[in-house]
Amino acid sequence: MSTIPADGQPEAAQSNFEIYRSGGTTRHIRMTVNLVLVARRWRALLDERLRTIGQSSARMEAMAAIINSPSLSAQVDIARRLKIEGPTMTRMLDALEKDGLVERRTDPADRRTKQLCLTPAGEEALAQIFGIVDEMRARLLDGLAPEKIDEINELLTGLSARLDAGLPPPPEND
Repeated sequence: MSTIPADGQPEAAQSNFEIYRSGGTTRHIRMTVNLVLVARRWRALLDERLRTIGQSSARMEAMAAIINSPSLSAQVDIARRLKIEGPTMTRMLDALEKDGLVERRTDPADRRTKQLCLTPAGEEALAQIFGIVDEMRARLLDGLAPEKIDEINELLTGLSARLDAGLPPPPEND
């Protein structure tokens, strides 16, 4: 695959689409495509493995966010933390509650708000999930230097913060 100049910026006369369409790439295109592909593949492998115990990566994320929250957290706070919409969170919690893994409690300060906690069965299920995920994570990251993992974490945290803050407006054309 052909690339563009070392500075990573496409020549003014050729758009990223034109570069990609002709079989080329840029470091910026490769990075964002690789982010998507790695996340998608990791999630698919997790789901494939967790399906054998009746769980999924989405259920793991919800239960982990609940157990890792300070005290009892409101449903809306968990949804925000997971960066998912309220209705999506509600459907997930309905399923987890039906399975006896999560309990919704009325907030004494606001009866409209539901606070979330894992049940003992939920904690047991999450521990089982973590056993599987920890083993898979160890295999994925085997051989990577701790410094490299720290560097990648710093990069991903920074990108996440940029997305959370909203992308800057496109530059104005003169």
